[in-house]
Amino acid sequence: MNTKKQKKKLSLTVMILTALFLGILSGLLLQSHPKIAENYIQPFGTIFLNLIKMIVVPVVLFSIIQGVVSLQDIKKVGSIGGKTICFYIVTTAFAVTFGLLFANVLNVGGGYVMNSSSLEAYEGATKAPSLIETLVNIFPSNAVEPLVSATMLQVIVIALFFGFGIIIAGDKGKPAAYLVESLSEVCINIMGLIINLSPIGVFALITPVVATNGPSVLLPLLKLIGVAYLASIVHMVVVYSSAVKGFSGISPLRFFKEQSPAMLFAFSSASSVGTLPFNYECTEKLGARKEIASFVLPLGATINMDGTAIYQGVSAIFIAQIFGVHLTLTQQLMVILTTTLASIGTAGVPGSGVIMLAMVLQSVGLPLEGIALVAGVDRILDMARTTVNITGDAACTICVDAMEKRKEARRKVDISNNL
Repeated sequence: MNTKKQKKKLSLTVMILTALFLGILSGLLLQSHPKIAENYIQPFGTIFLNLIKMIVVPVVLFSIIQGVVSLQDIKKVGSIGGKTICFYIVTTAFAVTFGLLFANVLNVGGGYVMNSSSLEAYEGATKAPSLIETLVNIFPSNAVEPLVSATMLQVIVIALFFGFGIIIAGDKGKPAAYLVESLSEVCINIMGLIINLSPIGVFALITPVVATNGPSVLLPLLKLIGVAYLASIVHMVVVYSSAVKGFSGISPLRFFKEQSPAMLFAFSSASSVGTLPFNYECTEKLGARKEIASFVLPLGATINMDGTAIYQGVSAIFIAQIFGVHLTLTQQLMVILTTTLASIGTAGVPGSGVIMLAMVLQSVGLPLEGIALVAGVDRILDMARTTVNITGDAACTICVDAMEKRKEARRKVDISNNL
């Protein structure tokens, strides 16, 4: 029974990979007719993403409530939350450092010829909410609107309070706990049905991207894309592998092998929240407990921005070099600090990647018009950003779970010694 299930999952992974390659090939063939891909193929990808988005909020809501209830201790929830946020802040600092390092060493903006006709003034948001505003905004004024608008930080807060309420209610809260457990199982099964459609979704999502952004658009910025992707790969291999190996003893090869379905889907869909169903399965196969994954993964999908941090570092150096500006070591340290802090301040804000980049450019005196230079390939860069982000979510889940297991083991030893 178990072997059959594993074969089914393996075949789904192969199907996703096949769909990805077929989508790229179809996109290349449709470069001269991108409207065909946009009008007749992309809608199926949109339908698939809509289905994913439809089930994500119920899955996050009920799985976090169930995770909190299963922990049976409000202090333990605080402990896990603290470890999770610290992990994300540290890895974000590493990520932007890698981005800056590779951009400098590989001279990412070297040889780029400025085309002033393609440079438009950036008119988007340049200011993120302050940390206090962000803190206030995560607490909803009603329990329904965040579920409708899929405001994930507020959904997480609602889930936490309902979970706390069930724990505090004791025996009277047990019927609610059983109902939440049942609804969580139903949502997971619906999620499974939707996941089976993922090869179709991946094909329909990647084809129009390739058809619209063919080599003629990508070649001038190929170095930027290459450096960002290289920094992303190195960050995942070095930082995540080291963390997972150090905290849980899981080998890098096993980690990436088990994580590959989620990484493939994230790459093709560029949706961290949409990849949650895959990440749940991957982390459970790697040994993370359901109650930990149910708490850490949704939080990571909202606030973890390692991939975005790499993008900030590479883009800052790229824009500086093509404008002929030399960023000093102090200014680059400012980029690291600004990116790390901005990743907290912009959590859950739509278009947060662009807002963060605007903040970074302002912090070191670079022209905001430079954003227009990277905007054309943002979708290609977003695929790498999302892959890094969800891999970081999985690594954090495994590490936090391992830390909690060790903490519980020490507590048991202390109890037995005191008896």
